[in-house]
Amino acid sequence: MKKYQVVGIGNAVVDVLTRCEDTFLDHMGIQKGIMQLIERDRAETLYGAMTDRVEAPGGSVANTLAGIGNLGLPTAFIGRVHDDALGHFYADAMVKGGTDFVNAPMSEGDLPTSRSMIFVSPDGERSMNTYLGTSAELGPEDVSEEVTTQAEIIFLEGYLFDKDKGKDAFLRAARTCRAAGGKAGIAISDPFCVERHRDDFLKLIANEMDFVIGNEEEIRSLYQDDSLEQDLARVAETCPLVVCTRSGDGVTIIQNGTRYDIPVQKITPVDATGAGDQFAAGFLYGLATGADMETAGRMGCVCAAEVISHMGPRPEANMQALFRQHDLL
Repeated sequence: MKKYQVVGIGNAVVDVLTRCEDTFLDHMGIQKGIMQLIERDRAETLYGAMTDRVEAPGGSVANTLAGIGNLGLPTAFIGRVHDDALGHFYADAMVKGGTDFVNAPMSEGDLPTSRSMIFVSPDGERSMNTYLGTSAELGPEDVSEEVTTQAEIIFLEGYLFDKDKGKDAFLRAARTCRAAGGKAGIAISDPFCVERHRDDFLKLIANEMDFVIGNEEEIRSLYQDDSLEQDLARVAETCPLVVCTRSGDGVTIIQNGTRYDIPVQKITPVDATGAGDQFAAGFLYGLATGADMETAGRMGCVCAAEVISHMGPRPEANMQALFRQHDLL
């Protein structure tokens, strides 16, 4: 057994959530339902316009690790925060949640800790406006082999692909983990990120990854075909394990040519923030503990359903208890 069953590498972002009407989104020029990168001035404007804020440590992969930690597996997170109030809040909250935050807050530089203003509309859809700050400066020097070689699984966040140093950090993390006998995978994260870095994404998936997770829109962005089925077949030719979430239409998993289609029960979300992150948590828990693919997929669906039943991107229920209720343990 290694020290960590899952190590994640991604953006360390403080989530700031509030509810709003669709008219507010229109008034503020916020595009509904997607993640937009914003500059510091815009971040300060949107933060000032928020009421009844809820703050929590976030970031896609960090949310996934929190879910895995809820399920009792040892985890660690590789990310950058600044030596400021939000940075210390973030690092402390990760540790309190059971995940080792392996990089101390950085005192050099003037970029503050990252934050994402998330506006939740009445239908539960979330519109994310993210200022990356120091998080986007993560590079290979932030990746400790003492951590990655002690990981059974390393999970990478596609959002970090926007800078070359982020790509280099991914390669260092994946290669050192796999050289030590572990597995590496990536969350595609965002179709716009794929569009900016399509060739690099495809090379990474084909040459460095043991698995890839994405939703329908993200999978389709890899090849820009007219058919999701064609896209799934193409990525499955290059990667041993492909997981595609399709919202209310279920989940498709292809492992070494064998396909599994897992249905989901459609529910109206209170807040869709974190649905994909917590699906990944449940699925990776199954993968790390040796579950078959159908069971791992069902675990992911249970985690996603729990997180969209309340505000915030991380689980509030005892997920092992929920798994037992669904005969998954």
